[in-house]
Amino acid sequence: MAKKKQKLNPLITYEAPKSPVSEKFRGIRTNISFSRVDNNINSLIVTAEKPDAGKSTITSNIAITYAQSGLRTLIIDGDMRKPTQHYIFNETNTKGLSSLIVENGEPDDFIKPTHIENLFLLTSGPIPPNPSELIGSTRFKEVFNKLKTQFDMIIIDTPPTLSVTDSQLFSKLAHNVVLVIDAENNNREEVKRGKELIEQSGAKILGVILNKATLEKNTSNYYYYYGDE
Repeated sequence: MAKKKQKLNPLITYEAPKSPVSEKFRGIRTNISFSRVDNNINSLIVTAEKPDAGKSTITSNIAITYAQSGLRTLIIDGDMRKPTQHYIFNETNTKGLSSLIVENGEPDDFIKPTHIENLFLLTSGPIPPNPSELIGSTRFKEVFNKLKTQFDMIIIDTPPTLSVTDSQLFSKLAHNVVLVIDAENNNREEVKRGKELIEQSGAKILGVILNKATLEKNTSNYYYYYGDE
């Protein structure tokens, strides 16, 4: 019988900050910071070329490392088609990004503090019939620019690039993208196409996170969320 892989807590950087996996996430944060030395990075897109690559877990853990470093950090669940962040943080999703864009309210009325110091969450909100139109609206651009004045770092979890145009629309505003690739199940041509779509938006891919790669047995029992490219 095949041995099952150990299932990790999705917020491992919070629950086990001294683990090898958490150290990898801090390494990702450092690499992001050094990737554009001529331009301070205060917003970031985390996406994948296809579903089930683990981008939402990656998003939350990268965000936690920024919060742990003392930066006021906001996670935006920009996946208004298949939202996940409210499950990860055990929050309700009765209002969030979609309702913030549609309603003429203030971001503070929709953003929730998490149980982690310096970390805040804007859930996706109710699933709308027209996510791409909301993301591409002037209203969202105004909201996003205001949020950038309120937070040191904004990290957006978006739908996969090959599925819909949402990630490209977000990338036009945030400019900086990290691409998550499933180490066990990926297609070279799909990855290349996902990369091209991001670059067509004018955004820069800061790096690639190879997810679901196994850790060497002599190092730990954990399985990587992240492995070197």
